[in-house]
Amino acid sequence: MTQEKTNVELNPISTVNEPVIEIKELYKSFGTNEVLKGVNLTVKKGENLVILGKSGSGKSITIKCIVGLMGIDKGEIKVFGSDITKMDNSELNKIRVRIGFLFQNAALYDSMSVRENLGFTLKRHAKDLTAEEVENQIKEILESVGLSEAIDKMPSELSGGMRKRIGLARTLILKPEIILYDEPTTGLDTITSREISELVLEIQKKYKTSSIIITHDMACAKHTSDRLMILKDGIIHAEGTYDELEKSDDEWVRSFFI
Repeated sequence: MTQEKTNVELNPISTVNEPVIEIKELYKSFGTNEVLKGVNLTVKKGENLVILGKSGSGKSITIKCIVGLMGIDKGEIKVFGSDITKMDNSELNKIRVRIGFLFQNAALYDSMSVRENLGFTLKRHAKDLTAEEVENQIKEILESVGLSEAIDKMPSELSGGMRKRIGLARTLILKPEIILYDEPTTGLDTITSREISELVLEIQKKYKTSSIIITHDMACAKHTSDRLMILKDGIIHAEGTYDELEKSDDEWVRSFFI
C-alpha cells in the first residue's frame, strides 16, 4: 500500500443502496503464495454480507486489507467512496474510526475491567467527553449487548460468549457505520452462537450498520446474511442468498450446506 500523501476528502455517510465498500481486482501474496487473485466485492449500506471459504482462502486477509491492517499488491479498495490504498496513516485513521472490527478472540485487555476496557477505547477517540458522559455511554452500550451486570468484571471472569459480547460492545461504543466480524461464533456452543447471531441482527437494525461477516458457522451465515459470497482459488467463486447458493448447480458450492 502506498503511503504517499493525497488530498482525499472523506465522503459523508452513504445513502440507502449506495455501496459503503467496493473492492476491485484485489491481489495479495505472501512470498510465492498467492492468496487473493482478483477479488471483487461490494457491500451496500445497511447490508450484512457473509463471506465463506475453506481455511486459508483469504477471508480474514480480505477484511484486514479493508481497514489497512495489511498492505495489498494490487487493486482498489473504496470505503465510503474513497480509495484507502492511496491514503496516508492520518487519512486512514479517519476512516478506521467509522469502522468496527470484532476479532476472533475479542481482544480485550486482561488487566482492565469491562468498564476500563470500554472507557479506554472511548476516551482515546473522544477526548472531550466528561467522566459522566463516558460512564453513561459505557452503560448504554453494555445494555445494548445484554451485559449491564458485567461492568466491573475482569475478562478472566467472563465466559466465551460474554467475552464476544464485551468485544462487540467495545466495537460499538464508537458508533461505527461498518462492522467487520471475524468468526464471531468460533469456539462457542450452539445456544451461545445463536445468541451472538441474534445480536448481530439486532445491531444491524438498531445502529443501521453495514457488515462483512467471516464465518465457518453455516447456522450463523443463514441467520445473519442478506447475501453470501464464497472464496475459492483467490477469487469470488459464487454469490447469492443463502437459499440460492444452497440450491446451486455447483457441487462444490453445495458442499458448504451439507
